[in-house]
Amino acid sequence: MAWNDNSGGQGPWGHMGGTPPQPPDIEQIIRLLKDRIGPHRSSSQKIWPILIAIALAIWMATGIYVVGPDENGVVVRFGRHVETTEPGPHWRLPYPIATVFNPKVTKVERIEVGYRTRGRSEGRGSSEEIDVPGESLMLTGDENIIDIDMSVQYRIKESGAANYLFNLRNPPTDRHKVVRDATESAIRQVIGSNAIDSALTAGKEKIQSDAKMTIQKILDSYNSGILILTVQLQKVAPPPEVVHAFKDVASAREDRERAINEAQGYANDILPKAKGEAAKQIQEAEGYRTAKVTRAEGDTHRFLALLKEYDKAKEITESRLYLEAMENVMGGVHKVIVNPQAGRNILPYLPLGGPLPHPAKSAKGDPQ
Repeated sequence: MAWNDNSGGQGPWGHMGGTPPQPPDIEQIIRLLKDRIGPHRSSSQKIWPILIAIALAIWMATGIYVVGPDENGVVVRFGRHVETTEPGPHWRLPYPIATVFNPKVTKVERIEVGYRTRGRSEGRGSSEEIDVPGESLMLTGDENIIDIDMSVQYRIKESGAANYLFNLRNPPTDRHKVVRDATESAIRQVIGSNAIDSALTAGKEKIQSDAKMTIQKILDSYNSGILILTVQLQKVAPPPEVVHAFKDVASAREDRERAINEAQGYANDILPKAKGEAAKQIQEAEGYRTAKVTRAEGDTHRFLALLKEYDKAKEITESRLYLEAMENVMGGVHKVIVNPQAGRNILPYLPLGGPLPHPAKSAKGDPQ
């Protein structure tokens, strides 16, 4: 049914197009409907069903809702959660039968534990960090006090929007408190199982990882629908009252590390040399042993072979051994050989007081 624009610029309910609509008078609506329907339907009994149908259609149209790309639609019917819808247009039973909540499931929230940052958010030119000792001071596993500031980033789980809305008392205002309380409890548990040296030096990464898992476990036990994204340690230091003593301890620790490194360097220099010298002596001893064993085995085989020949011809073997022995003994001695026949009529003279002249080379058998 179309409205005829014959009311001087007024809409179907009698208001001007440029002015906000006012609550219509029911008698005026009935009168306008009578004018549109015609004189043959002037009875009010025939108008009421049409009015009810129009009102019902308008009421049902109010059930159309749109879920944003960063939201989830949580539909509640008579106070009970019935479904969670994805981004896009949807329809549910109109109010007051059903209502829809649209929490932002991709928005990343951030809390601070142990400190608060004030400044730019309050219109100041620079930010300022305010320490919160009640949250930052805690006890380590070796009974030392340590001051820790940390930040946590989190968001709503994609499948946890309903838990987020119904398992937290007041999600818009209490969500930070729930995460902060869980974080404070978790970090105290993790720090209580670590020594202060680990927390101040190389154990920070492990502390962050353990704290993240512990916080998530606590929140999951509440069915909070919150997902922990990151846990970042901002400051890990001793309390200000004992910071000078800790600096002295750190200096002593550095001296100890330096002495250990110097000793390790000296050991790395001297040990390879000693190992090389030991290996050299062992190899020389092995070579000497091998030579002696080989020589002894050779002498044994030579003696056994000589014994075998001796058993075959004793006199010949004895003569050969005698000649070989004399050759070894007399081989390096200066000798003068005189034929007995040639020296029968002369007086042999051997100058024992001085060195013997080297005999001249001559033909075999000639006297020298």
